Amino acid sequence: MPHSSTYLPMHIRREILLDDNELESELQKMTDRYVDELAEDLGDCVSLIKFQYSRLVVDPERFRDERKEIMATVVMAAVYSSTSEGKPLRPFKEDDKELLLKTYYDPYHQEFENKTTEIINEVDKCLIIDLHSFPSKPLPYELIKKTLRPDFCIGTDDYHTPIKLVRFAEKFFQEAGFSTKINEPFAGTFVPSQFYQNDKRVKSIMLEINRSLYMDEKSGEKNSGFFKIRDLINEFIRTLANFFA
Repeated sequence: MPHSSTYLPMHIRREILLDDNELESELQKMTDRYVDELAEDLGDCVSLIKFQYSRLVVDPERFRDERKEIMATVVMAAVYSSTSEGKPLRPFKEDDKELLLKTYYDPYHQEFENKTTEIINEVDKCLIIDLHSFPSKPLPYELIKKTLRPDFCIGTDDYHTPIKLVRFAEKFFQEAGFSTKINEPFAGTFVPSQFYQNDKRVKSIMLEINRSLYMDEKSGEKNSGFFKIRDLINEFIRTLANFFA
């Protein structure tokens, strides 16, 4: 769960070129709010890894090297220089970015690599479920502008996502009465760099949830569908983990 936190250290807040109302609006748009609560009752079924800072500090799911990151085209690589609407977020020198990456990005990736290695050493395979949410209407920074959005987006990687996992996810949500799309409106899924494109024992699938299913996107409050979606997500993760095992 890389994008569910709204926490900004005070020294980061002072650098941001937005007033309090503008910042709250940006956090509302960019945070996968409540996703951590949608997957909190899993017991020993999975290990949970949550990034403890807002993605406005750094985005741990972007490539560290901006030359590899497609979102660098909208100045939103691992360290954002712009808001979701293209306004300046905060000024940077390259040294500032590197310090942020070393302080916040690298420890998260190290934790993720350590946990993945631990699981690989124990059972010789590991499944990553990359959990996100997305707004019901596209934000200006998004690369896919289609307004007709599914209930659930399933993100894949050609190397790390077996087709049987994709078909399982599609069937699960469609049989529950929800619509799905593959890699739309967001594509890909997370794999720690140590294993990326070089270790087939690490599998990964991304699940993106349409926020309108569980929250009021204007107020930021949970809506009446929250508990239904929470139960559905928990059932999906438990069932998928058993299927993978």
